[in-house]
Amino acid sequence: MNYLGHAYLSFGDPEILTGNMIGDHVKGRLILDTFPAGIRKGVELHRKIDSFTDAHAASQRAKLLFRQDYGLYSGAIIDSLFDHFLANDPKHFSSAAVLLSFTQDTYGKLEKQKVHFPLSFVQYFPYMRDQNWLYNYRTLQGMQRSLNGLHRRAKYMPPVSKAYDIFIGYYYQLAQCYYDLMDDIVRYVKVELSH
Repeated sequence: MNYLGHAYLSFGDPEILTGNMIGDHVKGRLILDTFPAGIRKGVELHRKIDSFTDAHAASQRAKLLFRQDYGLYSGAIIDSLFDHFLANDPKHFSSAAVLLSFTQDTYGKLEKQKVHFPLSFVQYFPYMRDQNWLYNYRTLQGMQRSLNGLHRRAKYMPPVSKAYDIFIGYYYQLAQCYYDLMDDIVRYVKVELSH
């Protein structure tokens, strides 16, 4: 799961959402301890979601399609692609308008928590909001931009044109991997949040 997945799996709680969204930008236990309890729980949830997703059989199947060309970057590619399928999943977003409303609500909640953003996310967030990354996972053009952004941030990642071709060529197989994962991860996160 990438940003849309982490936002969705926060189930509307502003502090869990904040922690879930900044999770990749928070390194180390000492730094984590400086956040309020709800944000700490969100960061920890982010890490659990990543571990669950990486280990799930559906993710392992999806990664096989990219492993030869992208090696360890296969997981990051799959995370972005799963956000595309989530953005188009009528079970979770019944229309483009519902997704758009969700994204605006998400940015509004994050804006109110920005005092807690790590510096790297302070720099990131305006681009995410202004270009509406969460909504743009929905389109193929948005996915090209997402993969290009991943390539820019990953120092040694091969060019992503092949990844996009694999995504299009195996679209329905990848969608099935997403569906096989999604019900399991929703159940898992709801149990984690109930503690």
